[in-house]
Amino acid sequence: MQPTLVLLAVGLTPRHLGPHTPALSRLAASGGMRPLDTITPAVTCSVQASFMTGLAPAEHGIVGNGWLFRDLMEIWFWRQSNRLVRGERIWEAGKAREPAFTCANLFWWYNMAASFDIGATPRPIYKADGRKLPDCYTKPAALRDDLTAELGAFPLFQFWGPGTSIASSRWIGEAAKHVLAKHRPTLTLVYLPHLDYDLQRHGPDDAHPAVARSLRELDDVAGELIAAAERQGLAVMVLSEYGIMAVDTPVHLNRVLREAGFLAVREEDGAELLDPVASRAFAVCDHQIAHVYVADQALKKPVAKLLEAVGGVDEVLDEAGKRAYGLDHPRAGDLVVLAERNAWFSYYYWLDDKRAPDFARTVEIHRKPGYDPVELFLDPAIRFPKLAVGARLARRALGFRTLMDVIPLDASLVKGSHGRVTARAEDGPLLVSSRPALLPEGAVAATAVKQLILDHVFSP
Repeated sequence: MQPTLVLLAVGLTPRHLGPHTPALSRLAASGGMRPLDTITPAVTCSVQASFMTGLAPAEHGIVGNGWLFRDLMEIWFWRQSNRLVRGERIWEAGKAREPAFTCANLFWWYNMAASFDIGATPRPIYKADGRKLPDCYTKPAALRDDLTAELGAFPLFQFWGPGTSIASSRWIGEAAKHVLAKHRPTLTLVYLPHLDYDLQRHGPDDAHPAVARSLRELDDVAGELIAAAERQGLAVMVLSEYGIMAVDTPVHLNRVLREAGFLAVREEDGAELLDPVASRAFAVCDHQIAHVYVADQALKKPVAKLLEAVGGVDEVLDEAGKRAYGLDHPRAGDLVVLAERNAWFSYYYWLDDKRAPDFARTVEIHRKPGYDPVELFLDPAIRFPKLAVGARLARRALGFRTLMDVIPLDASLVKGSHGRVTARAEDGPLLVSSRPALLPEGAVAATAVKQLILDHVFSP
């Protein structure tokens, strides 16, 4: 077997390889690079599940980063259990072929309740007084103690939110080097998310100073991992999930559905909560895709007609449309809506910002009934944002319950999104390999990545 390191550098495209990415560019030049044909929806959980299983969402069931759990009638995003995924995982295929095969999964999604040998994933500590403390969950459990002792606590607040920075990807990179040296897995999967966030903030153009800086920072972390892998004689692959598109049009599908009388809200303490039980139709919005659930199948046509007329909507998929995109799974919406390439879907459902729920102005990925990239921004209306954050943290440290309400409600701030397949290959995801002879001619399908990784491990 050939031990192999796979780096998942989210948002990286062929166009980004250049002066800002010397280490990644050298690997592409000395090995090989191919465009990657991603799936729809081109979002983290769905694409990683396809990499993991070699299947489309219709088969593995991960139709987005979140969906309506119909038996609970609750919307859940960013679940962690690998048991939500259907199909043979890559580490199961490797183990079936060679019992001595081992796999480390470092921060790829669906990291918990899985059968790989070594794993790590974000897992905050939620205290009863409302505090959220940085931490991670590992397999084996002792790995958490080893990594924390060596690297400090996982930098959760630099992993996502307005404070996100290279610190979290650097921590993951150092954790990967620790695992490579101490455990020597046959296959090591490493997730480096940093670039993705600045591309959503600023758009995909590497001429933007912040994007250029993020590319250099990502390249530094990836370059150190590539060098460590080469010293140990590992094959190296680098891939990404999707390309980011420049956007300038947020679309509020739930507000449209509410104004048409389809979406219901429940009032709690002066704020409004989306009510899936009472609604006749509502949208679970996820970047440039939305799953629309209807209470009565007779409503599908009028709801589809309503949404097709909304500016920024490209397609509304019925059953035939979902089949064409490989999205015909029971978890998917009764209708699936795709945005125009310059648009994206917010989860906002309130009509007056004064009625928005308290969590709308916080980083709260589990309570919001949709994905919210505005969590990457501090509210520009706050005159001294660092002071405001510090004051809230100080009150929490003293034991007071304090709302970290520093996130704006301005969807126009977002400059990059994904979920659609990009129009041009150079703007889409890529796959780079240190073993170019194993690469096929032309683009690599996302559903072919599993087998290609196994080829790197098992081909002489």
